Amino acid sequence: MDIQWYPGHMTSARRMMQENLKLIDIVIELLDARVPYSGKNPDIDTLANGKFRLLILNKTDLADPSVTKKWKEYYENKGFRVMLMDSRNRKEAVAVGNVVRDVCKEKIERDRRKGIVGRPIKAMIVGIPNVGKSTFINSFAGKASAKTGNKPGVTKGKQWIRISKDMDLLDTPGILWPKFEDPSVGTRLAWIGSINDDILEKTGLATELLTFLQKYYCNLLSERYKITDGMSSEEALGQIAEVRKCVKKGNEPDIDKAAKCLLDDLRSGKLGRITLEYPEG
Repeated sequence: MDIQWYPGHMTSARRMMQENLKLIDIVIELLDARVPYSGKNPDIDTLANGKFRLLILNKTDLADPSVTKKWKEYYENKGFRVMLMDSRNRKEAVAVGNVVRDVCKEKIERDRRKGIVGRPIKAMIVGIPNVGKSTFINSFAGKASAKTGNKPGVTKGKQWIRISKDMDLLDTPGILWPKFEDPSVGTRLAWIGSINDDILEKTGLATELLTFLQKYYCNLLSERYKITDGMSSEEALGQIAEVRKCVKKGNEPDIDKAAKCLLDDLRSGKLGRITLEYPEG
């Protein structure tokens, strides 16, 4: 399944980010802990070249904790400072401030030597659509500063937010990149809801998801839907329709509705803690 989605406003958002980077000290990039590789926009590394960096693996409450640990090590080995987070947790979000100050200590010391005291650290928050930036910002700031929603495209423009007397944060829209060279990247992003659902063929998407889950998380499928070993993906969708009572007129199983139920259960965490890709090696 070859899924591509790059609406026009993302070009404008990328340009805006590029124009504002000259004001920025540190780029905070949120990644969805379920897709830490597929959800990392390669354009961000290009845009943020030369800036202090912090990666936050967000939505860890939805991801497989043993795999999340491996992803943290993977990015630390590449030289990134990495934090794990459920951005709805105010305590976890507040801890980011101290890490940002630590990452930017060279900048703070340079300012001090120049006699500049009290100039706020300017951070930019970036990430793909529906990664949880707005929820993170509201927890970080301790107030409702950004609109939230469980779908891509809620944040449309830039917004400066005062986090504390020594830190300002620039919120930016979620952006993807013009083309996914690897079709599996688009598929994984569609599974977690970072692609506009209106362009997706849900049944085919759910069938591919079932193939993955039957290989890596068959126990979770068994617990929630009573799917057994040996079922094809098509049979498994039929089983989901039966368990979730997805029926059409004439008591026929509603496979399209069952597919939507599976995707919703994955995205909400009702299916269990699942990571959709693993570090290389």
